[in-house]
This record gives sequence, C-alpha cells and structure tokens, in this order.
Amino acid sequence: MARPCSILIPACLGLAFAGLASASARSSYARVDAAPMRTSVYVASVLLTPGPFVRTNGVYVAEYTAEVFPFSFYSENGSLRIAVSDGDLDRLSRGLSFAFEGRAIRSDGRERRIDGRVTPLGPATGRIRVRLVVNRYLILVFDTTYRLPSG
Repeated sequence: MARPCSILIPACLGLAFAGLASASARSSYARVDAAPMRTSVYVASVLLTPGPFVRTNGVYVAEYTAEVFPFSFYSENGSLRIAVSDGDLDRLSRGLSFAFEGRAIRSDGRERRIDGRVTPLGPATGRIRVRLVVNRYLILVFDTTYRLPSG
C-alpha cells in the first residue's frame, strides 16, 4: 500500500504547477488590443474605436471614441470597463469562449450597460461581439477582433 505522503506530495505539486501555468496564461492577457468596430442603426453608422484594454483587479479598462455619421453631434468619448475573471482567462487560454459584462462610461459620467462574448481563434487572436445598450429601444451590436500584443 502506498504511503499517504507518496500520493499527496505529487498531487500537491501538480496543483501548484497548474496554478503557475494559469497565472502565466493570465499575465499574457494583461493588455488586449481590439480593432475599431462599426455598426449601422437606422440612417446612421457608428464607429467605435477603443484604446488598448489594460487589466487591473479583474477589470479591463480602455478609453474609447464613438463617431456617429452623419450625426456628429451624437459622437462621444469615455471609458469602457469590462469585468473578466481569472477563470474566464483560464478558459480563453484553453481555447474556450466566454461571456462578459461591463459598463461604458461617457466623459459626462453617464453610464451604459455592455455585454458580449469573446471567442478565441488562436493563441493570440480572436473575435469579440459587443452589445451596447443605448436606451431601452436601441441596442448597438459591434463585431470586432482582438489580439494580444507580442512580447
């Protein structure tokens, strides 16, 4: 019969190495770049251009500009805040998609709810679908891609 220590020690080491691998995978997602995204609504189009997303305490934050054509007086800027757990990043590193939620906060302080889904296409790229709730009658849906900066 095997001694309990001979079974327990390798199991603990395996869990420790799995934790290190997960932490390493999460650190590679510290910054994510998303391509500009465009959608159309009624007689206008919206170009949403996010800056780089930087993750701090489980939340990705990026500045954005939204240009509305031909109604430039509806254009705005602000910040996007998207909650992504360590578990979500672990799933992403294994090639699995996940859903997210967050907020778009305009420069004047007004908030809008956002949600979406991230789908990896490879180890450093993938697709993102974002739904931005403008009001109870209007939800903008954007499709874009992301990439992890190298190095």
